[in-house]
Amino acid sequence: MKYIFLSIYFVVFSLYLCLAQPAMPDGNPWQITVSNPESYVGIALSSGRIGLMPSSTPFKVESIILNNVYDKESAEGVSKILLGINFANLDVVIDGDTVSQTNIAGWKQTLNMNKALLTTSFRFKEKAEIEYTIYALRGLPYVGLVDVTVKALAENISISVTGKITCPTQYKDPSASFRILKDNEIKMPLLQTAAKSPFGRQTLATTSTFIFNHEFPELNHSVKTSYSHQLSFDRKIDKGEIYNFGWCGAVCSSQDFSDPKSESERMVIYMMRGNKSSAINQHEMLWSKLWQGDIVIEGDLESQRDVRLALFHLYSFSRDDSNLSIAPMGLSSLNYNGHIFWDTELWMFPPLLVFNQEIANSLLNYRFDRLQKAKQKANNFGFEGAMFPWESDDTGEEATPTWALTGTFEHHITADVGIAFWNYFRVTNNLVWLKEKGFPVMSEVANFWVSRAEKNKDGSYSILNVVGPDEFAPNVDDNAFTNGSVKAALGFAIKASNLLGAKADPKWNEVAEHLKFNYFGNGVMKEHRDYKGEIIKQADVNLLAYPLELVTDEKTVKRDLEYYEPLISKEGPAMGLSVLSVIYARMGNSEKAFDLFKRSYIPNKRAPFGALAESATSNNPYFATGAGGLLQAVIFGFGGLHFTEAGIIETKHCLPKSWSKLIIKGVGPQKKTFVFEH
Repeated sequence: MKYIFLSIYFVVFSLYLCLAQPAMPDGNPWQITVSNPESYVGIALSSGRIGLMPSSTPFKVESIILNNVYDKESAEGVSKILLGINFANLDVVIDGDTVSQTNIAGWKQTLNMNKALLTTSFRFKEKAEIEYTIYALRGLPYVGLVDVTVKALAENISISVTGKITCPTQYKDPSASFRILKDNEIKMPLLQTAAKSPFGRQTLATTSTFIFNHEFPELNHSVKTSYSHQLSFDRKIDKGEIYNFGWCGAVCSSQDFSDPKSESERMVIYMMRGNKSSAINQHEMLWSKLWQGDIVIEGDLESQRDVRLALFHLYSFSRDDSNLSIAPMGLSSLNYNGHIFWDTELWMFPPLLVFNQEIANSLLNYRFDRLQKAKQKANNFGFEGAMFPWESDDTGEEATPTWALTGTFEHHITADVGIAFWNYFRVTNNLVWLKEKGFPVMSEVANFWVSRAEKNKDGSYSILNVVGPDEFAPNVDDNAFTNGSVKAALGFAIKASNLLGAKADPKWNEVAEHLKFNYFGNGVMKEHRDYKGEIIKQADVNLLAYPLELVTDEKTVKRDLEYYEPLISKEGPAMGLSVLSVIYARMGNSEKAFDLFKRSYIPNKRAPFGALAESATSNNPYFATGAGGLLQAVIFGFGGLHFTEAGIIETKHCLPKSWSKLIIKGVGPQKKTFVFEH
């Protein structure tokens, strides 16, 4: 059965390699340029506060998504992250014809990852060359900008430009307005929509305006409905003239501001009054600082771009000043309701911890800020310590839909949080942080697990009735990864206690040393007590070799790898095979590691940019969890880096044959550079 499955997987993989439309091979490792607008899956542009999803349609942005801003998903449902009121769409009319996909030629989009911008260019008939660039401004994290340039070609042209604000139809009581504020006769035109979220929890406001260079054309306001209104201007452009204007907007909510309406106005006024260039410069400077942590691959341009795109998205979806975490799809879609899972701590957090400890600290603060709610949840279920929710939102309470067993039983998230906290200390060696934030979380995690574990007659301990990473197998006993992550989290809590001179509960060590693991007769570790060789959703047992590093004997590691690799479902999430890649690389098998590295994400790439879907059979990018997985394959597999009590160290690298050199730079607080060659 498992060999038939593996053959099917390779057929799907091979078909993908034959049919996928690659980006234009321009040779620039920082850019991805595409020229085919069909079968288009966009790339998210994000400031960590808002996410913009561009389109192949000229001047259109599909959606704006707000980080950590929630309302209910339905009358009887749980929380769901919200769409912003969309300001980022324009209509451009030239000599009476609206610019559209049907009357342009030479359409091209370029994602510049270095500067975090997306530029679209094309020719309108033989009359004009048009280029526009979209930014989610890093320094003004609630503001987006569309910067437009029109060049008249063979003759003078007349253009009419309309900027629109569109409110999602499910929002309540929208208020559409246009005002021209004045201060010392300075006119400040503002287009604005404010509304209530579907169930009234949030007030949202979007303000937008045009930005002109040394001119102020007459603006005309028109209301289509209370959900859609617009602002327009007309201008003649002489033959050969290059005309530039901007359209910017700010999206705010009552989650972040007591008066989101006024705050969005101030942000737009700031941009309008001479700060467009400085905001772009600041944006590029902040991204340049982010890219001090980078991965350079020589000899394989495709892998270089794929890896950079993954790191680009993790940087995009996070901030060092937010105390917020990252949802599985980041700010690219509403999938999984924008909730926070183990995806952050186990998959996305490690690469970010390597390159940017400030962002890593912000991700951990998300959990620390919700520690009291986690303690309350543990108490509600009859346990001690802190019990973190499987799906978390702004409240810190359980946000998983009640029909999903994961929300009630997938408890390994609590161990995953404790492990992430210890890894942060390993990298930073910040004893003050460990005392004030790290140990308070880690100790409550340990207290939870000793109350959750049950002692068997033989003196061993079991953790009963859980859902492990393999969610195909709910309500099992002694899941291997759950028990392994608990063992690791308890051990780290003991180490933290010793460093701080605190007294560890003796039960922490007793439970850690006697947790039960089950085995087949041939020595392969069972995924859970009653496991009989079924297809699994994702890696589980193999996680004990990496990242937990509890199973280290190479013969044992290899035996478990060979057993479970063929059993991982092709419908499982992208990151599963990346773990196997790390393990094979650490064993020195570069060919097998590279094969698994590619298989972990290539079937999930979507045209034209290579955005990652969650699985080979889904279409829901951008899957930030998968990005974390493939980055770990490079950093901790091919690069051989490890988190240790001595910080981040390199033990033994293992490069693919096609890579002439691998450079990992900006590593740890010392910003070290590691260079690996054959």
